[in-house]
Amino acid sequence: MSFISQISPGSSKAEREQALRDYKVTIEYKHLKQHAPGGVYLIPSMDDLRYFHGVIFVRRGPFTNGIFKFQIRLPEAYNDMNAWPQITFSSYVYNPHVNPDSGELDVKVAYPAWDPHKHYLVTVLTYLKKIFYMKSFGDEAVANKEARDLFRSNPKEYRKKVESCVRDSQKSVFVNDPGCTAKFTEDQGAHKVLRDMLKQKIQDPQQLTRKNILTLIDESNKQTESGEG
Repeated sequence: MSFISQISPGSSKAEREQALRDYKVTIEYKHLKQHAPGGVYLIPSMDDLRYFHGVIFVRRGPFTNGIFKFQIRLPEAYNDMNAWPQITFSSYVYNPHVNPDSGELDVKVAYPAWDPHKHYLVTVLTYLKKIFYMKSFGDEAVANKEARDLFRSNPKEYRKKVESCVRDSQKSVFVNDPGCTAKFTEDQGAHKVLRDMLKQKIQDPQQLTRKNILTLIDESNKQTESGEG
């Protein structure tokens, strides 16, 4: 069924325009699944087309090993001019571009004018990732002026605060927000056993294939049965 056929003939102009905006959101997310920035994951809410749960795994730089959760809220007018998405971190992020009280990422500093013909979900997620790898912060970084000024005046102390927020993000990784579709669960006993077995048997990460894992599990089961016999 095409998008046009899903619009009722009796729909008002406003309803048709909103239906088109909704359709564009679904197209953006479909594109995002193939082109999301590395380490950034986004999952839509179960009951709201314009609400997403996300997480970023930071792999290098001062925020290395940080696991920061966030939410994206798209306004009803998203896909109109200057209808900015709102990104809010639920994990504490000590960064000049993130409000320390609300956790909101300052999107407008990167996109003073939001143009739906140039800017998309993937665009703003690329910026979200970028703030964790920045090597300098200009005067426009006003979301957390204290962090910006500390970065300039005392880099060592700034680094300590960043490392502290990274540790906090790791500690709270299994604390899932209500209604969150991007949930983390702690390892079960079986996961630990499998992980330890893989560490013992496979030294080269390139050998960590599905076939090798299944072979190890099969051998382990045979040894267990033999021991019990």
